[in-house]
Amino acid sequence: MRVPGILLLVVLAAAAPEIRHFRYERPIHPQGAAGQICLAIDPAVFSHAAAGLADLRVYRGSIETPYALHLASPPAPSKQQITPLNLGKNGGQTVFDASMPEGAYSDVELALAAHDFIATVTVAGSQEQAAPPKGQTRIGVFTIFDLTRQKLGRSTVLHMPQSDFRYLHFRIDGPIAPEAITGIVLGAQAAAEPKYRTVAETAHAGQKPHQSIFEFEVPAHTPVDRVVFVPSAEPGNFSRDVSVTVRPASRPSRDDAAPEFPATSTGNLLRLHRVEAGHRIDEERLSVDAPAAMFDIAAHWTITVENGDDPPLQFGAVRLEMLERDLCFDAGADSAYALYYGDPALNAPQYDYARLFVSQAAASIATLGPEQSNPQFEPRPDQRPFTERHPALLWIALAAMILLLGGIALCSAKTLKT
Repeated sequence: MRVPGILLLVVLAAAAPEIRHFRYERPIHPQGAAGQICLAIDPAVFSHAAAGLADLRVYRGSIETPYALHLASPPAPSKQQITPLNLGKNGGQTVFDASMPEGAYSDVELALAAHDFIATVTVAGSQEQAAPPKGQTRIGVFTIFDLTRQKLGRSTVLHMPQSDFRYLHFRIDGPIAPEAITGIVLGAQAAAEPKYRTVAETAHAGQKPHQSIFEFEVPAHTPVDRVVFVPSAEPGNFSRDVSVTVRPASRPSRDDAAPEFPATSTGNLLRLHRVEAGHRIDEERLSVDAPAAMFDIAAHWTITVENGDDPPLQFGAVRLEMLERDLCFDAGADSAYALYYGDPALNAPQYDYARLFVSQAAASIATLGPEQSNPQFEPRPDQRPFTERHPALLWIALAAMILLLGGIALCSAKTLKT
C-alpha cells in the first residue's frame, strides 16, 4: 500500500461522528414508554450505511445515545456428533442407544451408510441408560427414506418434539443393518425461532431448457442468509436441485474490497407427501442457504432450479432473506430519537452499553420512519495529503523536472564540445 493511503487510513480512523456529516437520517418511533427500546434494521439501511453498519449512530437531539446491535434470533448452535451405544440386532430390528448432552434438543439426524430404503424409527427416552422398558417414555415413530433413484430425495432427520432426556433409545424397522449406522448428528434447540426480513422478492422466472432462473440485484453491504421458495399447490411431490451464484452487478474497480467472485451454494427443494411401501412420508424443504459471504459492492444473484425433464415448477414467490438485526437502546421519557448513517469515515462505535447489554423481555418495540436526506449534511473536509488530492500536479512536476534535467544535460554537452 502507498504511504498516502496509510495516512488516509489514519485520518479515517480518527474521524469523530458529527450529525452534519451523515448523509441520511430516519426518525425512530417508539411504541412504548421509557426504558429499553428495540427496532429492526430493515434492508434499506444496509445499502446506504457503511460495511457492517459501522456508521450507525442514534441521537437524542444533538446527544449521541449508546446502543447495542445484535441478531434478533441467534442461529442455532453448531451440530454435535454423537456415537451410538449398544448397537446391534433385537427381534430382527436394528437397535441402539445414544447418550445425549444436557439441555433441550429436537431434530436428530441419523448418519447412515445406506441407500434406496424406507424404514420406520421408534424413539424412546429415559434419564438412565439401563432403564427397564417401563422406565422409558415413548417419543414417537418417524419415517426415514432414500428415494434418490426416484428423484424424490433423501431424509434421515427425526423431527422430534423438544426433549431433554439424557438417553435416547432407537429401534429401526426396515432394511438398515447395524453396520450402516455411522453416527447421530444433533441439532441443538435454538433459543428462539429465527426472524427473517425480505431483501428482494420475485415471482418471475426466466426459462431455459430444463431450468427455471430467478435473478436479483442486491445493493452493496446487504446480507442475504437464505433463499426461500413458495411453490404452488401442484405438483404435490417434487425434488429439484438448486444452485445459487453471486457475481458483481458491475465491473468492480481495483479498489473494491470484494470477495472472490463468483460465490456459490447449492441445495435441494423437496415436497413429499405420499404413502410409499406402507410408510407415510411427509417431508418439505423449501429453502436453501445463501453463500456465506458479505459483498462490499452491488451483486447480481442468479437462482437456478434444475427441472430435468419435468415441467417447470410454478412459484408464488422466490425471496432472498436476511436474519433480522435489532438495534436496542435505553430511551428516556418524552424524548425524540433519530437514526443517522452514511458517513464512511467512521469506525464501529465501542459502547459499554453494548458490552454489558442484556436483552429484556419487556423491551418496547420501535419502528423506523422513512429515510430522508440529512438537511444539515456537509461533506467532510478532504484531509488527504496535497499530492493525493491533486495527483496530476505530481506528474506535471515530474515532467518539468525531466525537462529541466534534460536541458541541463544538453547545455553541459554543448559546453564540453566548445
